[in-house]
Amino acid sequence: MKQAPPKVVLIVEDEPHILDLLSDFLADEGYRVLAAESSAKAFEILATKPQLDLLISDFRLPGNVSGVMIAEPALKLRPDLKVIFISGYPIEIYESGSPIVRTVPVLAKPFSLDSLHGQIQQLLAG
Repeated sequence: MKQAPPKVVLIVEDEPHILDLLSDFLADEGYRVLAAESSAKAFEILATKPQLDLLISDFRLPGNVSGVMIAEPALKLRPDLKVIFISGYPIEIYESGSPIVRTVPVLAKPFSLDSLHGQIQQLLAG
């Protein structure tokens, strides 16, 4: 019996220690992790990686870019892509006015890795 390939997760986070922590945790959980420390790197990955199951993005990113600004075009390219926003300022996500914030999970920092893992399992199972 052939085993399903691992789900591919793109994490966009400008804090190196958080990016490393999340990347290591998700890799240990069996996901294939792509890490982006900037919006430019995230867009590069989105443009070149055909397989992507989940986008986890911080909301506040350098250069006045938000996670919503990454997720909106990503969802146009990949309508089946699942999205989770993470932020120390979750209210800003809801105030962004983007329609996608009504349908995706938002985790307020600090959050537990268990809560993140639960959200991921819930999204990818559906």
